[in-house]
Amino acid sequence: MVAKTKTLAELSAMVGGELTGDPEITVKGLADLALAGPGEIAFLVKAAGLEKLKSSKASAFIVPHAVSYDDKPLIKVANPYLAAARIQNSFQAKPFQAKGISPRAHIGSDCDIPEEISIGPFVCIGDRVRLGKRVTLHPGVVIGDDTVIGDDCLLYHNVTVYHSCTIGSRVVIHSGTVIGSDGFGFATDENGSHIKWPHIGTVQIDDDVEIGANVTIDRGTFGKTHIMQGTKMDNLVQVGHNVKIGENSLLVAHVAIGGSATLGNNVVLGGQVAIKGHIHLDDGVMVAAKSGVHANVPKNTIVSGIPAIPHKDWLKASTIFAKLPKLYGELLDMRKKIEKMYKKMFPDEGQE
Repeated sequence: MVAKTKTLAELSAMVGGELTGDPEITVKGLADLALAGPGEIAFLVKAAGLEKLKSSKASAFIVPHAVSYDDKPLIKVANPYLAAARIQNSFQAKPFQAKGISPRAHIGSDCDIPEEISIGPFVCIGDRVRLGKRVTLHPGVVIGDDTVIGDDCLLYHNVTVYHSCTIGSRVVIHSGTVIGSDGFGFATDENGSHIKWPHIGTVQIDDDVEIGANVTIDRGTFGKTHIMQGTKMDNLVQVGHNVKIGENSLLVAHVAIGGSATLGNNVVLGGQVAIKGHIHLDDGVMVAAKSGVHANVPKNTIVSGIPAIPHKDWLKASTIFAKLPKLYGELLDMRKKIEKMYKKMFPDEGQE
């Protein structure tokens, strides 16, 4: 495959940047400042890192507007990280290759599968499955009966999608993820035995969602578990039954969301956050890593801790917590002094 090359003028136009330097210089890819070489473009997120830029061997740089450097061409933008992501995507984009259906794949009855498809070996597709155009299913993918998958989706090795789920277009699901398994629901009888509650709902995943490796998204008990457009999940996320996650939310690794909890749009959950079931996090909420959220959180609030409280309060509380051993020692010392003073002031108290 011939490597792509792009001029700085093309890249600058792509990201709406301000170009200083020769617009006809071509680059073949984007790399880290420390690793970039001639023929590559690198990026600097903050102006404070200018010295690292000066030592880089890259042919050009994406930088914040405040940066000036006459020795190399610059593309100045408001958000270098975002611009670099868009440029990297343009270099890495590959046209879809329709490899057809592997003879070692199993296709059920009454399926709707277009010609523009790539289905690898050991893929197992159930009955009445509908696949969109340019779908890629890597080896070991399992698709249950009556599932619908939209155009341009990419499912990596050993993804399992249970029956009757709906996946939109341009969805990426990484290896080992399970969509539509039963939620954790049991009724306990008079003898202490746990009786399974059947989950007859489904899962709906909207367009442009990306789901990391080894994620589990449970189907609804009734109704559906719903992941809305543009949401991105890291690896090892657990989404309980009937959860609703709004548009363009970000869930970092090890997040666990209890059944029937709802998240608004643009919610950000840090690593190892736990969300109690049946509560609501409104639009723009941010939850710091390792927090446990036990109650509703209003719009655009940042919370931290277990149980989660407003982030500024948690910072103050955590500062005090670190001082508790010293404060406890001072309290014991003060108590001893008060007891001595009390005995001097009331020497006869307590005597019969």
